[in-house]
Amino acid sequence: MPEKIYATGRRKNATARVWLTPGKGAYTVNGREVDEYFDRESLKLIAMQPFELTETRGQFDIYATVSGGGISGQAGAIRHGISRALSEFDPDKMKPVLKSAGFLTRDPRMVERKKYGLHKARKRPQFSKR
Repeated sequence: MPEKIYATGRRKNATARVWLTPGKGAYTVNGREVDEYFDRESLKLIAMQPFELTETRGQFDIYATVSGGGISGQAGAIRHGISRALSEFDPDKMKPVLKSAGFLTRDPRMVERKKYGLHKARKRPQFSKR
């Protein structure tokens, strides 16, 4: 059984580096407690989903550093990193569960770039016939 597992997770422009060690369930993000870092309950749930799915809540200590993107993308990046680390920890048991839930797949959706002549990526200026 490995003593420390490292994995990288990504979502939108956010990148999370996750270290997993067997422990009592301490969850640290960028040096702060997860409840302190993610103010919205929905973001905490997203970051905890891999443990709920594999029924391993409280069995691992998590240390994550996350950068880039917004708070929602960062929560998704942490979920992706934790899922990768858990599948590396016990591939036979956890990988099929996480894969079927879609947690091991990198979400390819990115923000579309702004085009010239438009206000945003697709929003056009108001049309006038005159």
